[in-house]
Amino acid sequence: QVQLRESGGGLVQAGGSLRLSCAASSPYFSGYSMGWFRQAPGKEREFVAAISWSGGTTIYADSVKGRFTISRDNAKKTAYLQMNSLKPDDTAVYYCALDYDNYYGTPNSDEYDYWGQGTQVTVSS
Repeated sequence: QVQLRESGGGLVQAGGSLRLSCAASSPYFSGYSMGWFRQAPGKEREFVAAISWSGGTTIYADSVKGRFTISRDNAKKTAYLQMNSLKPDDTAVYYCALDYDNYYGTPNSDEYDYWGQGTQVTVSS
């Protein structure tokens, strides 16, 4: 059983930055892709970013491209989401997820096998 724990959420003003972390309990963390998703109140969960097992391939939702950066440190079994130029529309609960079956990352949430509990990000205008 893999456990994922997000941290780093909080309240920030528009234009500010936050860095989310996702720590994994699995000893096989380095072999699998990771993703970040978010869900705002009253909305469907949406894809934010994904990263391949090596960190060499990343994909982003159009809404965050150029502002957010996904990365990972396999030695620390941790994935990160650096969020810059935050907007009120970025307000949501952010979740990290691990995919055992896809080395390269995918925006499809159904592909992911394990999920964290989420961390709240609130961007004030």
